[in-house]
Amino acid sequence: MDLVLMLSVAVTGGLLAHALRLPPMVGFLLAGFVLAGLGVTGTPALDTLADLGVVLLLFAIGLKFDIRVLVRREVLGVSAVHALLSIVLVLTLLAAAGAVGVGLLADVEGADLVLVALALSFSSTVVAVKVLEEQNAARSLPGRTTIGILVVQDLVAVAVLAVVEGEAPRWWAPLLLLLVPASWPARRMLARLDHGELLTLVGVALALVPGYALFDAAGLKGDLGALAIGVLLAPSPRAEEVAKSVFSVKELLLVAFFLSVGLHGAPDASGIALAVALVALVPLKATLFALLLRACGFRVRTATRAAVSLASFSEFALIVVVAAASAGALDPEWLVVVSTAVALSFVAASVTSAAVDGVSAAASRRVPDPRRLHPEERPVDLRGADALVLGMGRLGRAASTRLVEGYGLRVTGVDSDAARAGDLTAEGLHVVEGDATDPLFWARVRDEGTVRLVLLAMPFHGSNLAALEQLQRSGFGGSVTAVTRYDEEVAQLVERAAVVGLYDAAGAELADRAVRTADPGVS
Repeated sequence: MDLVLMLSVAVTGGLLAHALRLPPMVGFLLAGFVLAGLGVTGTPALDTLADLGVVLLLFAIGLKFDIRVLVRREVLGVSAVHALLSIVLVLTLLAAAGAVGVGLLADVEGADLVLVALALSFSSTVVAVKVLEEQNAARSLPGRTTIGILVVQDLVAVAVLAVVEGEAPRWWAPLLLLLVPASWPARRMLARLDHGELLTLVGVALALVPGYALFDAAGLKGDLGALAIGVLLAPSPRAEEVAKSVFSVKELLLVAFFLSVGLHGAPDASGIALAVALVALVPLKATLFALLLRACGFRVRTATRAAVSLASFSEFALIVVVAAASAGALDPEWLVVVSTAVALSFVAASVTSAAVDGVSAAASRRVPDPRRLHPEERPVDLRGADALVLGMGRLGRAASTRLVEGYGLRVTGVDSDAARAGDLTAEGLHVVEGDATDPLFWARVRDEGTVRLVLLAMPFHGSNLAALEQLQRSGFGGSVTAVTRYDEEVAQLVERAAVVGLYDAAGAELADRAVRTADPGVS
């Protein structure tokens, strides 16, 4: 009966959020609190589903992640400085709350407060990655930086949990390095698999067995293991397809995660006041990230987008508080307070992310860009190009080749994957790294008005629609050709672009139709 009630309330919450034009996760969080109010408690099965959702989320993001990002100053340096400053902020707030007589702080030792402050300094991996996926920005500069910072925080979390729980990783944990050579035959196996359910099953199995289960057995965070397996498989040509194949499974399982957060229940009046006070630190947390990234040469818009993704408290805070409460260091009521603060921060982050363009634009009007820009923030030169291909996957690459070789056009490709852009440039195509859905990219563009046709060849309809909106805002008056998967997507594009169904046109045919649309005299 509880399962039926959970499903009903979750669907209602999701539909309500959709009707209010809020991210669905807000509705699922609300559903969790409603269920807690109805007396429903979390179950081991729900917790397992939630864990599986997080595992697949990190596995999918690992398939798109470049490990070299971790050593950059905007990742390692910003993570360290932000953690220190955040701890000071949280400790100051907790000290003030203790001074006014909040009961939960009466008998808590200083070291335990530092532990709580450290846990709250971390950002939610689930929320940040969900926000990036919804914006198709995981491979953009703010996306890669955000994920890098999250990975650093996860590594620190492993050490913190070892201290809190009093258990070090197993003696054989270094043997996990053997997964590096073991990933080579795994990548070859993926390359030989057919499309369909077997690829999805193998992807899920790789995330759960050598990823989650093996790392968990070694005394490390299992979800960190799933991320590591994803990173090791990222060089595979099938990596992007694997990520897409587990997408729907992961999205469904993550509903359980957001429900489970709300099911911790609501605290008493003083606990609610403390939770709200903690959430008041979220804007300060985001501001710190934005200022530190700006100091690394990020434009204000880029820094703001990354900061919004990293603003919420981490689900890791719940794990730390549970461990500390089990050890007798914290009152169990802390779990309810922190879970409420985490859930409220999720809601705040979700709502803010939906308006991230306006937030970043407002910030850029008030704060000047740094004088020395990050290399990936410098102007993009499109001068002399006749055609622009947005999205340089299999379809975009074939279309670009056709436009160059078949029509003699000067083509510039744009792709958010820096590694792919570099590889295609080495093959002789002119490709620049950039996120075509991002206003920040178009703000960097320099051209002479020579571009007369644009192909939208990105794999996600939302990305193509967002890029089309950016083109219109920039005043582009040429021809736009887009790809689409489903009939319902056509209506959103048909008034503004010539639509080509993805499955009835190869890259060369897409290029031909684009040229005919731009110049009807061409046959």
